[in-house]
Amino acid sequence: MRDLSATELHDHLADNASDPLLLDVREPWEFRICHIDGSQLVPMGQLPAALNALDRDRETIVICHHGVRSRQVAMYLDYQGFSRVINLAGGLDAWARDVDRQMPTY
Repeated sequence: MRDLSATELHDHLADNASDPLLLDVREPWEFRICHIDGSQLVPMGQLPAALNALDRDRETIVICHHGVRSRQVAMYLDYQGFSRVINLAGGLDAWARDVDRQMPTY
Protein backbone atom coordinates (compact mmCIF):
# COMPACT_ATOMS: atom_id res chain seq x y z
CA MET A 1 0.00 0.00 0.00
CA ARG A 2 1.15 3.50 -0.72
CA ASP A 3 -0.12 7.03 -0.20
CA LEU A 4 -0.40 9.61 -2.96
CA SER A 5 -1.25 13.27 -2.53
CA ALA A 6 -4.11 14.68 -4.58
CA THR A 7 -1.76 16.17 -7.18
CA GLU A 8 0.31 12.98 -7.33
CA LEU A 9 -2.86 10.94 -7.83
CA HIS A 10 -4.09 13.33 -10.52
CA ASP A 11 -0.81 12.91 -12.41
CA HIS A 12 -0.85 9.14 -11.82
CA LEU A 13 -4.36 8.85 -13.29
CA ALA A 14 -3.41 11.01 -16.29
CA ASP A 15 -0.35 8.83 -17.00
CA ASN A 16 -1.99 5.49 -16.24
CA ALA A 17 -3.10 3.41 -19.21
CA SER A 18 -4.75 0.82 -16.96
CA ASP A 19 -8.25 1.09 -15.53
CA PRO A 20 -7.87 1.49 -11.76
CA LEU A 21 -10.78 1.05 -9.40
CA LEU A 22 -11.58 4.31 -7.65
CA LEU A 23 -13.06 2.92 -4.44
CA ASP A 24 -14.94 5.56 -2.43
CA VAL A 25 -15.50 4.30 1.11
CA ARG A 26 -17.61 7.22 2.41
CA GLU A 27 -21.31 7.14 3.19
CA PRO A 28 -23.95 7.61 0.45
CA TRP A 29 -24.89 11.12 1.67
CA GLU A 30 -21.23 12.17 1.33
CA PHE A 31 -20.95 10.63 -2.13
CA ARG A 32 -24.02 12.59 -3.27
CA ILE A 33 -22.31 15.87 -2.33
CA CYS A 34 -19.13 15.19 -4.29
CA HIS A 35 -17.04 12.40 -5.77
CA ILE A 36 -14.42 11.80 -8.41
CA ASP A 37 -16.05 10.80 -11.70
CA GLY A 38 -15.92 7.06 -12.25
CA SER A 39 -15.57 6.17 -8.59
CA GLN A 40 -17.49 3.27 -7.09
CA LEU A 41 -19.17 3.71 -3.71
CA VAL A 42 -18.68 0.94 -1.16
CA PRO A 43 -19.12 2.41 2.33
CA MET A 44 -16.43 1.30 4.77
CA GLY A 45 -18.88 -0.70 6.86
CA GLN A 46 -20.05 -2.67 3.82
CA LEU A 47 -16.59 -3.51 2.50
CA PRO A 48 -16.21 -6.97 4.10
CA ALA A 49 -19.40 -8.13 2.37
CA ALA A 50 -18.25 -6.69 -0.98
CA LEU A 51 -14.67 -7.95 -0.77
CA ASN A 52 -15.13 -11.02 -2.99
CA ALA A 53 -16.58 -8.86 -5.80
CA LEU A 54 -13.35 -6.84 -6.02
CA ASP A 55 -10.33 -7.83 -8.15
CA ARG A 56 -7.32 -8.32 -5.86
CA ASP A 57 -4.90 -7.72 -8.76
CA ARG A 58 -6.51 -4.52 -10.09
CA GLU A 59 -5.00 -1.25 -9.00
CA THR A 60 -7.36 0.05 -6.31
CA ILE A 61 -7.35 3.68 -5.24
CA VAL A 62 -9.16 4.17 -1.93
CA ILE A 63 -10.89 7.51 -1.34
CA CYS A 64 -12.66 9.17 1.60
CA HIS A 65 -13.21 12.69 2.96
CA HIS A 66 -9.86 13.38 4.67
CA GLY A 67 -7.84 10.22 4.04
CA VAL A 68 -8.32 8.56 7.43
CA ARG A 69 -10.99 5.98 6.59
CA SER A 70 -9.39 5.32 3.22
CA ARG A 71 -6.03 4.63 4.87
CA GLN A 72 -7.66 2.11 7.22
CA VAL A 73 -9.41 0.44 4.27
CA ALA A 74 -6.21 0.46 2.19
CA MET A 75 -4.34 -1.31 5.02
CA TYR A 76 -7.22 -3.81 5.32
CA LEU A 77 -7.14 -4.50 1.57
CA ASP A 78 -3.38 -4.94 1.70
CA TYR A 79 -3.82 -7.43 4.55
CA GLN A 80 -6.49 -9.24 2.50
CA GLY A 81 -4.03 -9.82 -0.35
CA PHE A 82 -4.74 -6.92 -2.67
CA SER A 83 -1.47 -6.29 -4.45
CA ARG A 84 -1.87 -2.74 -5.84
CA VAL A 85 -3.51 -0.42 -3.29
CA ILE A 86 -3.17 3.37 -3.18
CA ASN A 87 -4.61 5.69 -0.53
CA LEU A 88 -5.61 9.24 -1.49
CA ALA A 89 -3.80 11.13 1.28
CA GLY A 90 -5.89 14.08 2.42
CA GLY A 91 -8.96 12.62 0.73
CA LEU A 92 -11.47 14.53 -1.34
CA ASP A 93 -10.85 17.60 0.80
CA ALA A 94 -7.31 17.76 -0.64
CA TRP A 95 -8.58 16.86 -4.12
CA ALA A 96 -11.03 19.80 -4.04
CA ARG A 97 -8.34 22.15 -2.73
CA ASP A 98 -5.45 21.07 -4.98
CA VAL A 99 -6.92 19.51 -8.13
CA ASP A 100 -10.59 20.35 -8.72
CA ARG A 101 -11.46 23.69 -7.15
CA GLN A 102 -14.98 23.47 -8.59
CA MET A 103 -15.76 20.36 -6.54
CA PRO A 104 -18.29 21.01 -3.75
CA THR A 105 -16.91 20.58 -0.25
CA TYR A 106 -18.45 19.80 3.10
